[in-house]
Amino acid sequence: MRPSWDEYFMSMAALAASRSTCLRRRVGAVVVKDRMVLSTGYNDTPRGLGNCGEGGCPRCAGSTPPGTAHDTCLCIHAEQNAIIQAAYHGVAIAGATLYCTHQPCLVCAKMIVNAGIRKVVYAGEYPDPAAARLLEEAGVELVRYAGELRALAASALP
Repeated sequence: MRPSWDEYFMSMAALAASRSTCLRRRVGAVVVKDRMVLSTGYNDTPRGLGNCGEGGCPRCAGSTPPGTAHDTCLCIHAEQNAIIQAAYHGVAIAGATLYCTHQPCLVCAKMIVNAGIRKVVYAGEYPDPAAARLLEEAGVELVRYAGELRALAASALP
């Protein structure tokens, strides 16, 4: 059966998450406009640094409680990487939709607003109600994906 556009792009986000090396949460993101993929991203350490599994991020390797000490984390979130990759390659993403395996955090929400992304479709919850409020206040549509991910891509999620 042919997938809907939301299912198709959400499956791509889940597949992008399979590239993540984060020891805590594997997240993938896809930026889409006019049904065309503009950029993808997954959470990982910056280029040239050891990844989480290699001890590149002390926060991920430690026992820091979830949702705390983000200022010590070296990882770049999937949404941030998708926005950065678009900028790196000179791809305009204003007016686009971002598909993400998890709801964006507050830092990512701020970047999404300033990048001009108009809609975010996410699958998994993330404990950051301030991010949802910020997106709403900025006029960015935030939609919880209700479908199931395709088997290939779903296996990428923890």
